Amino acid sequence: MVKFVTDSSCDLLSIPDVSFVSAPLTIRTAKEQWIDDENIDIHHMLNTLASYKGRSYTSCPSIEDWMKAYEGGDIVYAATLTSALSGTYNAAMAAAHQYQAAHPEVKIHVFDTLSTGPELHLLMEKLMELNEKGLSFEEVCVQAQDYLQHTRLFFSLQSVHNLAQNGRINKTIAAAIGLLGIRIFGTASEKGELEPLAKCRGDKKVISEFIGQLRKHGFSGGKLRISHVENPELADTLANQLKKLWPQADILTYPARGLCSYYAERGGILLGAEFN
Repeated sequence: MVKFVTDSSCDLLSIPDVSFVSAPLTIRTAKEQWIDDENIDIHHMLNTLASYKGRSYTSCPSIEDWMKAYEGGDIVYAATLTSALSGTYNAAMAAAHQYQAAHPEVKIHVFDTLSTGPELHLLMEKLMELNEKGLSFEEVCVQAQDYLQHTRLFFSLQSVHNLAQNGRINKTIAAAIGLLGIRIFGTASEKGELEPLAKCRGDKKVISEFIGQLRKHGFSGGKLRISHVENPELADTLANQLKKLWPQADILTYPARGLCSYYAERGGILLGAEFN
């Protein structure tokens, strides 16, 4: 059996007719925690964190969680959010080594996407597509890794409160962004880190930045995956604008799960795109 495994930053809970497992991350404060599975109350989490003054942080799935996710697979394709911001990839790799030591007949490959959210979503779709073509394990791994050289993640953040509370950016800068109504527009860098590209005010400017970046990188109408944090209006407006410019594009919008909602925060938009 072929299994497809990822962490919850992929925003997928299940895939019909596919052996798919999502290993949940956990969002924590000193008072409360949220496991990023099908039972998470994202609205409550966002409300709680928005007013929380203490430190918040995330925890990756344990080695045991990953080993359980691999169980039953003869071939396992796993992919994680960026190793630059999380220990998830290292835990998945450690689990793969332990699992294969006990089950040497099983083939496991773990991809470090150096990204998250919609770009990770795109990779999982590509892995399933390559597997359906009947390619060998080795061919799937090579072609999927190459595919990651032709995808990008862009994001727009209305708030960076949580990034400040877990020490990833300066709290003074975070407060200024909130007070001035500035939105941070950025991308996942080649090293898998958050890379700011512009400061925006208003939905029109945000949409303009997304379109500008797609044009800059040569988007020609492939797949676009757009996730949002309680902001379906902007996600749909963006999708409609992109569809007008690239009618042949395969566009899907959907709500982000817990991990991406934690980092992108309410109003956030993440866009994954594939390029030729």
